[in-house]
Amino acid sequence: MASRALTLFALSAATLLAGCSAFRSYDNELQETNQQLGAGHVDAALALLEKNNQSEDKDLLYYFEKGELLRAKGDLNGSQTAWRHADQVVGNWEDSVKLDTDKYLAQFGSFLINDKVRRYEGYDYEKVMLTTQMALNLLAQNDFDGARTEIKKTHEREAVIAELRDKEYLKREDEAEKQGVKTEYKDLKGYPIESLDAPDVVSLKNSYQSAFSHYLAGFVYEALGEKDMAAPGYRKAAELRPNTPLLEQALLNLDEPAAVPTVKVSGKSKKSSAKAAAKPVAKPELAADESDILIVVQSGLAPARDSIRIPLPLPISGNLVITPLSFPVIKPDTTTPAFTQIAVDGQQQSLTQLNSTTAMSRRALRDDMPGIILRTTVRAVTRGVAQKQLNDVNPLAGLAVGIASAVTEGADTRTWRTLPDNTLVTRMRVKQGEHQITLPSAQGGSQVQVKIDRRYQVVTLRVVGNQVFSSGLAAQVMPSANSQAVISLKQP
Repeated sequence: MASRALTLFALSAATLLAGCSAFRSYDNELQETNQQLGAGHVDAALALLEKNNQSEDKDLLYYFEKGELLRAKGDLNGSQTAWRHADQVVGNWEDSVKLDTDKYLAQFGSFLINDKVRRYEGYDYEKVMLTTQMALNLLAQNDFDGARTEIKKTHEREAVIAELRDKEYLKREDEAEKQGVKTEYKDLKGYPIESLDAPDVVSLKNSYQSAFSHYLAGFVYEALGEKDMAAPGYRKAAELRPNTPLLEQALLNLDEPAAVPTVKVSGKSKKSSAKAAAKPVAKPELAADESDILIVVQSGLAPARDSIRIPLPLPISGNLVITPLSFPVIKPDTTTPAFTQIAVDGQQQSLTQLNSTTAMSRRALRDDMPGIILRTTVRAVTRGVAQKQLNDVNPLAGLAVGIASAVTEGADTRTWRTLPDNTLVTRMRVKQGEHQITLPSAQGGSQVQVKIDRRYQVVTLRVVGNQVFSSGLAAQVMPSANSQAVISLKQP
């Protein structure tokens, strides 16, 4: 009877753990949500999000996703409300870090808690992109002062993250030496190491500073007449993404207007050589009927996180035991075709990519892997020792622990999935009035009518699959022959 009771207990424990909301498949939930978004059914996507988050205690991811879905719908006020909730959660995290960094690191670095059951605090790049996306919402409503506030918050957040990661690195090195864990991600046989060592990942300075965020900051400060503040933004963007003509030109344009360089030949004024003329030159001031516009095209979806099991030899009770351990891997989203050009009034304009969420996500995982390996290894050894001790006393009790361990084993797959993947921009001067933006045929050849009536203006478009979303005061997607592929939902 006692044997049957213990067996039942073991099975019941496993069943309860498997059904626990902490072990939900977040990736599966968001795949369905994003399928609806990619089909243009934004309300259906929102309904799925609500269905999967019925608890009154909403987590950070709920507000991340809701803000982006409402933004796609064109409800910028609702989007900002959701993101303000998220920003408050991130703000509380910042306060806890600044109040006592060592205490925070001790709690987060606990070896006993599986990563996927921890309170979700967001990855560093998500925290920074949150305020960047909030700034874009405000710019869609021509609120440059409001956008300035969010940009300032972005810079302050980056400083908090930078200080925390420096301390975390040192603490992790000490803990790894103390625990005797020397495994690196390159030692994980069967792990896709090349994804973390890709050139676009390794070339990033860190996982959270975005060239787009800093370029946008420069544009906003310039529009507000604060050139001394604009220069650092452009300079940081150029540092994060070197050899990018768009960024170099932005810095040059802050200088005093200058004419094309000339040289004197035989006493006559003549234009300089083709090589010299090809160099960027400062542009003249805007004419009274001109506007300096920044077109921002955000395409695709942030990558998913999956869990992969890798067998590792672990020292358990004096023996080396081959134990399968779970580690996260990045799975890029491929539902949106890549493109590098749009047409403005029939003229092709090249887009410059300033942000890749896939690359930032991989860089975040690359930087986090030493800590993940350390926590996962120590937890597995501790669990293995405890299970062996239980097996020696009561095999069925050991079975219960083994079943529970098998159920709970798995990497954390939570991440902000509706966040745009690529952010591409083009900047140009146009006459004020009506203009037409045309996207490539892979995006349905969608046409967007744009009204330009400000000296500086930002136009933002969102592309998922072959769906094009516009929002704000200036842009409206126009019906086309492929009208099923075009969504234009204006702000209420």
